[in-house]
Amino acid sequence: MHVLNVNMSIDPVSGGGTAARTVKMSKFLARAGVQTTVLTVENGRTLPTSVSEGVQVNVMPGLFHRFHIPKPVFSELNRQVNGVDIIHLMNHWTTLNAMVYLIARRARKPYVFCPAGALPNVGRSRLLKLIYNQLIGYRIARQAWACIAISHNEIDHFSAYGVPGEKVRVIPNGVDPDDFRCRDDQDFREKYVLGENPFLLFMGRLNHIKGPDLLIRAFARIHGQFESLKLVLAGPDDGLKPNLIRIVKEMHLTDHVRFIGYVGGEEKSCAYHAADLLVIPSRQEAMSIVVLEAGICGTPVVLTDRCGFNTVEEVRGGKVVPATVDGLAHGIQNILANSTNTKLFGANLKKFVEKHFIWDMIVQNYMDLYKTMLPCESV
Repeated sequence: MHVLNVNMSIDPVSGGGTAARTVKMSKFLARAGVQTTVLTVENGRTLPTSVSEGVQVNVMPGLFHRFHIPKPVFSELNRQVNGVDIIHLMNHWTTLNAMVYLIARRARKPYVFCPAGALPNVGRSRLLKLIYNQLIGYRIARQAWACIAISHNEIDHFSAYGVPGEKVRVIPNGVDPDDFRCRDDQDFREKYVLGENPFLLFMGRLNHIKGPDLLIRAFARIHGQFESLKLVLAGPDDGLKPNLIRIVKEMHLTDHVRFIGYVGGEEKSCAYHAADLLVIPSRQEAMSIVVLEAGICGTPVVLTDRCGFNTVEEVRGGKVVPATVDGLAHGIQNILANSTNTKLFGANLKKFVEKHFIWDMIVQNYMDLYKTMLPCESV
C-alpha cells in the first residue's frame, strides 16, 4: 500500500496545525509499515526532503509563496498521483488539492478528504472561497471515497456540503509524546523574563479566528485578582499583532504580557511544562491540537466551546467556556483559584490524552480505512 498525503504546507510556522498533523501522520504511517509520500508546495523556506525515516517529501515549485500556489507542472503531478494507491487530501481552499483531485478523478484513484475544520467559509477572502466551492470545493467533498472529521462537531460541516453522514469517519488528531519530554522551567522563565510568576500560555497564530484579542481582554478582567500573573502569547503573527499590542497598551498590561513569536521543538515542550494553564480562546476550530500537546505535558486547559473538544471538561482536564471575554475570564478564575485543582486537572488531562490520542493508536484507524479502499491483492 502506497499513500500520498497532500497538503499545501508542511512548514510548522506558516502551516499551523494541519502541517503538524500531516507530518506526524506520515511519520507514524511509515513506522507502521505503510509506504508514505508527502506532496506539498515550496513556500520560500527550506523544506525537508523527508519528515521521518521512510517518508519521502516531494515539493512542488511555488508560483505565489503567500498563497501556496504551485506551478502547474501537470506532468509531475500525474506521475505523483499515478504512482500511489491512495490519496489523502488535507486542508481545503487550496490550489494543490484542486489539481490533485482533477488528476485523481481522471486516473480513477481513490482519495479521502480531511479538511481538519477548514470547511466553514469564515475569516478572510470569503468571496474567493465561495467561488472556489462553486467551481470545485463541493465536488472534492462529495466525490471522496470517505471524508475524515477530526471531531464529531465537524460532521455538520460536511452535511452543509452535501456529504451524507455515513460517508464521514471520525478520526481525531494525535500527539507524539517523544516531542514533549524536554522540560526546563527555569531556562524558559529566564529567557522571557517571567521570574517565578505564574503564567497563562496561548499557543497559536495571532489571527482573529484564534481569539487572542478575547484572551487579552479576559486577562485584563482578572489581573486585579491575580496581580503576579503573566500572559505569554506564543505563535507567529498572522496580521493581528499590531492590534493586540494596542489593546495591551490600552489595558495598561505592557509589563504583564509577552509576545514571544513562534516556538517549536524543545522550546515548545518547555513552554507547555512551565505554564500554569493553557488558554485556547478560538472563535472556530474543529479539534485543537494544542489541547493534546498541553495534555501530554500535564498542563490543564481552558478552551472555548468552539474547539470541538468539550470532552475535556467531562474528564475534568480543564474548563470549556463560551467564546467571550466573560466566559474566558470566568474559566481562568475557576481553575487558578485553587492550586490543588490545577494539578488535578493537569493529571486528568494527561491520562485522557495518553489513553486515546497517541499517534501510534490513531494511525491504526487510517490503516483500517485504507484497507477497505483497495483490492485484497494491493493491501
